[in-house]
Amino acid sequence: MTSDTILGIIIPFVGTSLGAAMVFILKKNISENLQKILTGFAAGVMVAASFWSLLQPALESSEAMGKLSFVPAAVGFLIGVGFLLLLDEVTPHMHFNKQEEGPKSGLKRTTKLILAVTLHNIPEGMAVGVVYAGFLSGSAGISSAGALALALGIAIQNFPEGAIVSMPLRAEGMDKGRTFLFGVLSGVVEPIAALVTILAAGAVVPIMPYLLAFAAGAMMYVVVEELIPEMSEGAHSNLGTIAFSLGFVLMMILDVALG
Repeated sequence: MTSDTILGIIIPFVGTSLGAAMVFILKKNISENLQKILTGFAAGVMVAASFWSLLQPALESSEAMGKLSFVPAAVGFLIGVGFLLLLDEVTPHMHFNKQEEGPKSGLKRTTKLILAVTLHNIPEGMAVGVVYAGFLSGSAGISSAGALALALGIAIQNFPEGAIVSMPLRAEGMDKGRTFLFGVLSGVVEPIAALVTILAAGAVVPIMPYLLAFAAGAMMYVVVEELIPEMSEGAHSNLGTIAFSLGFVLMMILDVALG
């Protein structure tokens, strides 16, 4: 594994940690308008990354299949959505939208919030892992700069996301030091998921297009299930829409310029 790959795996984790550090700067609660802006921005980055960094390489690497080149991308995408849907159903956690609860359990509210952060970070770590696996294998037409673009994009959206998911812990009464620590620990799942994906993908290079689309589907599930409802709820939803557009364009620029 190259030093560039190790750096790419770590970058998104740094973004999450910096976001979690906002508990030392912000008040106990994020204002509703700021939360819409942060959530919309994160959603825009993830949607753009899902297409340009994951689905597009999946389609391009399947061109030899001719008119059926869409099959790996379509199948992988739907499996990715289904996988996150399953995790969402079986893992006790708090939904960002209205703080609705997931499956019933005896866990504390703060524990559910931490599980929500972890669940949220899994597909992002997988996305980074599968892109770097494609780069290392040389089978998906992914360049080092293109893989770095995805890692940077996810790190950028992890910053506001880290603040969004960590601040509720502070609002629950947890002190700043522990809140920051739990925010950082929740981000550890990203490099772990990336590393596991790289190791697994290295042994199954022939299904790389499916893996790329799988990561895209998992990320899109998070966007549709969690982020879009949060950014669109209530008054002033146009703030979330504008932030979504800015996040989308920024990720598109990163991918095209670096890819």
